[in-house]
Parts: sequence; C-alpha cells; structure tokens
Amino acid sequence: MPELPEVEVTRRGLLQDLPGCLVKKITWSNKSLREPIPRKLLVRYIEGNRIKTIDRRAKFLLFRMVNNSTMVIHLGMTGKISLLSVGEPRARHDHLRLFLDKEKELRLNDSRRFGSIAVWPPAESIQLEKNFSRNIGVEPLSNDFHPDNLMAQVRRRTQPVKTFLMDSRRVAGIGNIYANEILFDAMIHPLTPVNRIPRQAWEKIILSAKKILQEAINSGGSTISDFLGTSGNPGYFQVKFKVYGQGGEKCRKCSKNIYKTVIGGRSTFFCSHCQTMK
Repeated sequence: MPELPEVEVTRRGLLQDLPGCLVKKITWSNKSLREPIPRKLLVRYIEGNRIKTIDRRAKFLLFRMVNNSTMVIHLGMTGKISLLSVGEPRARHDHLRLFLDKEKELRLNDSRRFGSIAVWPPAESIQLEKNFSRNIGVEPLSNDFHPDNLMAQVRRRTQPVKTFLMDSRRVAGIGNIYANEILFDAMIHPLTPVNRIPRQAWEKIILSAKKILQEAINSGGSTISDFLGTSGNPGYFQVKFKVYGQGGEKCRKCSKNIYKTVIGGRSTFFCSHCQTMK
C-alpha cells in the first residue's frame, strides 16, 4: 500500500505540471472503487475548472480547484496516478481519466479497486475538510509531531508502539513498512507499550520518523510490488531497508538475526539485540 512517502512523491510529481491546467473532460470506468465514483459531482464541480494546487493529508491527495471545490483521492493498496500525453492507449484498471489542456491526461489506475474518489463542493468544502481532518492524526513531518503531543495521547494506553504509529487517528500516513524502519532506527522494540515510553525515547522516535520518511521521499518512495511515480518510474528506498522484509537475515548493526512476528495482524521485523524491551 502506498504510504506517506509514496503519496508525497506523487503529489510533488503532479505539482510540476498540474497547477493552472483546465480539466476539459472526465471519463470513468463502469467499476466502483472502495465506494462508487461520484460521477455527477465530478462533472458538476471538477470538469470545466482549473486545478489550483495539490495538497496531501495523511495518505490522501487533495486536488484544489479554482472554483474552491476539492477532489480527494486515496490510492488504496494498488492505486497509481499518471500524467500522460493525450492519445496514450487506455490501460487495464484505468478507472478515472481527466483530459486536460496542454495535451495532457491524468489517470488513476487501481487494479484492486481499494482506492477512493470524493468531491467536496465549493459551498461545503471548508466544513467537509474540517470533518475529514478531525479523524486524522498529526502529520509526522510537521512541527506538531512533538513529544508533548504524543505523550498526552498515550498516558492511559498500553498498545504496542508499532500499532500506535500505524493508527491514522493518532499519526497520519505511517504504514507498516515505515513503522518497522522507524522503530529500528530509534532502537525501540515494536511491542513496547506506549505508556512506558519515556520522553527521551519519543524524541528518538520523532527524529527517526522524520529522517526515514524524508529519505524515502528523496528516493522516490518504495516500490515493493507495483508503486510507480507519476512519470512511471519506481522508487528505490526499498534497497535501503534495514529490517522490513528481512526476517532471518543478519542485522546490519550487530549481525544478530532479524526476527519476524505479527503485531496487529501485520508482519513485523525487528532485531531483538538492537531493539530490546525496557
């Protein structure tokens, strides 16, 4: 599943060309994604309008239009957005196509159809965004990702730190890949109860999160199976993984074995020598 770095890489790629583009026409497949495609809203508020900018909130892309409407896209597990020249043959699993001026076409391709598309009309956009953001946690690349904010949330919670980092209601956009890598970098055991983590350890987690996520963005994200950037190029942060997907291999820090277990239903990788329970 695309996580924060992959979505941010997509956003930055789109920002090079999309602002100012006119959406001349929109077409869609006859398939539903996670929810039905909002065809009427797309035609009424997005078609015939210009794209002002693209923002990101957690793993969502927010296409802000000049008429103050917003198109919200979640890539799900296999979604990819591509900016192509008009005339490129339609690919299997293309579910949304925006025909732009400047002979460009924006496409959403999603083979498993777990992604989503929403449209916030101009008159409701501000309130809908407030409602939307109310259920999403702090952005880990922001100044609000701070020990005081995190410790205030965990005083009475005993959940493992890995599931806390992956809870989008607490922290926005960190999925399984980066939770593993962040905790290894911070030398924190993934099963550590959050209410037992001291301030100094939270500071390490925050520093590691910002470092790992920024490195991943600079590397174009991670391509595990099928993530591609808007230009069609894969990311390469996966070659820098220290623990994710490396169960049974030697730890790069201490040469002990990396262990694989399951936490919260997700594969978890850690070094029990470097990441001790305290």
